[in-house]
Amino acid sequence: MNETLKTLLERRSCRSYKQDPIPQEILDQILEAGSYAATGMGKQSPIMIAVTDKETRDCLSRMNAAVMGTDNDPFYGAPVVIVVLANRAIGTYLYDGSLVMGNLMNAAHALGIGSCWIHRAKEEFDSAEGKKLLEKLGIEGDYEGIGHCILGYPQGEAKPAAPRKENYIYRI
Repeated sequence: MNETLKTLLERRSCRSYKQDPIPQEILDQILEAGSYAATGMGKQSPIMIAVTDKETRDCLSRMNAAVMGTDNDPFYGAPVVIVVLANRAIGTYLYDGSLVMGNLMNAAHALGIGSCWIHRAKEEFDSAEGKKLLEKLGIEGDYEGIGHCILGYPQGEAKPAAPRKENYIYRI
């Protein structure tokens, strides 16, 4: 089977991570794949914030958990968080950011790294605390949080894919 198709068919969300750091060269490859996601009219509305600093990672975890109304780690212990945001001024920003998330997760799988899409980035970065973080990073503009791509080495084996639902595909 073609390696690209194999990656697309075998990737699963990971919800248990080892604390081993991801080598910078591997993280850079994942980020580069994200930067090559298709965007509406090539406008490249998304940006990515790669968080490897534990203090910042834990701050994002706390903010995300607060949106959920819990104090559990919504990042499942993953040591790396890539926050994807996109410029609201671009009409396709939500789709563009979603494609970046997909590229990040598929690239991670191809490189032996576990990943999972964690929601609530919108609420985090619409908050005063989230806006302050963006300001601290020098990020200006009207950005909406699309998602968090959490990354790390999986703790254990991935579960097999669930059977595909009936009528997933219609042919005309």
